[in-house]
Amino acid sequence: MTDRKLLGVGLAGAAIAALCCFTPVLLVLAGLVGLSALVGYLDYALIAALAFFIGLAVYALMRRRPPARRGRRNTEPD
Repeated sequence: MTDRKLLGVGLAGAAIAALCCFTPVLLVLAGLVGLSALVGYLDYALIAALAFFIGLAVYALMRRRPPARRGRRNTEPD
């Protein structure tokens, strides 16, 4: 998977999970389908999904950065 596509999936998933966490969209849909008994447990799954997709977006951003030259010294003898 390319870095650009990985970043897109991470940002889109985080946006959808945030939308479901902060608005009653999922609550209304669960009520219409007849799964309103599971509404109390939705926070656990949605917060975990939000954390996963934010982590995925951060990972994709870290892969896009050029590698840093941390602590690399010339070890060849003069």
